[in-house]
Amino acid sequence: MKVAYADPPYLGCCGLYGHRHDDGCWNDVATHRALIDRLTREFPGGWALSASTPSLRTLLPLCPDDARVASWSKSFCAFKRGVRPAFAWEAVIFRGGRNKNHPPPVKGGKQTTPKDFIVHPITLRKGLTGAKPEAVCAWILDLLNVQAGDKVVDLFPGTGIMGRVAAKRTAIEGAV
Repeated sequence: MKVAYADPPYLGCCGLYGHRHDDGCWNDVATHRALIDRLTREFPGGWALSASTPSLRTLLPLCPDDARVASWSKSFCAFKRGVRPAFAWEAVIFRGGRNKNHPPPVKGGKQTTPKDFIVHPITLRKGLTGAKPEAVCAWILDLLNVQAGDKVVDLFPGTGIMGRVAAKRTAIEGAV
């Protein structure tokens, strides 16, 4: 199975990243539409897309009807002056993946079916705004039920954390 993960600059947040990507302005809905279309077309095995909670209203209608939303709830997060309540969770829109119970839902007394949420603190000083913790990357791979022999394409490798986590589990294919 070949799957993709995309963690682009969030819609309306390009100023946080201090630059524009060569593949379009990420403050533009059309750029996100093109990314979702690419994910759907090139990765029928499954994909996951990290997104800010304010962007869900815009992004979800662009996704296929069978896409789901999972939540990374941040047990420690950055607080912004004048923002109440704090943005303390991020959405992960995902589609497809291996839906069979492989491994079985309970193996050796341990639950193997992932929940559609994770509670984990943010990363600090990883060199890139929005870098995901290893535990969150592993959970995203669990959502898609990625296993040994599968290929994971990280479309926005940034710090390379997803690639390192995926390499521990399976073969990794570089960004395309």
